[in-house]
Amino acid sequence: MFAGMTMLAAAVVGLLRSRRSLLAEVALLRHQVAILQRSVARPRVTRLDRIVLVALAALTPTWRNALRIVQPETLLRWHRAGFRALWRWRSRPRSAKRLPAETGALIRSMASNNSTWGAERIRGELLKLGIKVSKRTIQRYIRAARPGRPHGQRWSTFLRNHAREVWACDFLQAYDVFFRAIFVFVFIELASRRIVFAATTRAPSQAWVTQQLRNATPFGEAPKFLIRDRDDKFGPNFDAVARASGIRVLRTAMRAPNMNAICERFLGSLRRECLDHVIVLDDVHLQRVVTEYVRYYNAARPHQGLRQRIPVPPNGSAAAARTTAEGKVVELPVLGGLHHDYRRAA
Repeated sequence: MFAGMTMLAAAVVGLLRSRRSLLAEVALLRHQVAILQRSVARPRVTRLDRIVLVALAALTPTWRNALRIVQPETLLRWHRAGFRALWRWRSRPRSAKRLPAETGALIRSMASNNSTWGAERIRGELLKLGIKVSKRTIQRYIRAARPGRPHGQRWSTFLRNHAREVWACDFLQAYDVFFRAIFVFVFIELASRRIVFAATTRAPSQAWVTQQLRNATPFGEAPKFLIRDRDDKFGPNFDAVARASGIRVLRTAMRAPNMNAICERFLGSLRRECLDHVIVLDDVHLQRVVTEYVRYYNAARPHQGLRQRIPVPPNGSAAAARTTAEGKVVELPVLGGLHHDYRRAA
């Protein structure tokens, strides 16, 4: 009963369809029958059969109902594969006509001897000589004749030109012998890795942090840019004092410590090389320890980022400190022998 009703409904729908749609569906069914007739055990669909089935299905609105030998998903997969093959064929590299050797040598000579000439300019010169070459072909010869040049200045050049005008600041949290928090606040100059200022406190309020900025920039000694994170300890007054001193504050993104990498690197050195080996008694003791380590860091410790140079060489310049190769080596203890400073005796 259900099958009869289904056939009756299909017949009614067929009467309402256009002749073109019916002919396309009949052709689709006939081609499937032809595939079955030439197959023995299972339908063997060739590449031409796939193309025909995909084309007939595109003309048949009810192609899903007319498919019998494959699933609709299989036909869609064939359709996508056909599109990939078509665009792969259309995107294939065309074999360009080979230029005479003397013409290629002439283009390379023009490109190397006239660095400001582009492909269109060289094309015009060739037309003056009665040689017709496409712009794309000339561009290919130009790339082979001219070495790749960086656009603009190098990143290292940019850093050398601007790093002396950039400072960075950040906090380091330490603990005393009774596990009470103490904060270290530092300013560092990016070019020389010199620690400009360091202070400690138990309560880093916005007023205290703002006052440390004033202490770090006396007598107009201030950078053009100051990198800081988005900690609430800074506050609007900090930025206001910075603007009054001609400093532009650059805030790093959230959870992006690499944007303040040099300052983060110093805080890591301070913890690993100093605070991890010292029992802090109170904030006064921590200030003394940090001050001594900063003095060692600035005037005695070589830095990999500076090619093993010292931020503030004792003789006024890194070259003078390196060329001194005479005299007895003196060992100066730092932080009670935690580190040592090696120098030549005068």
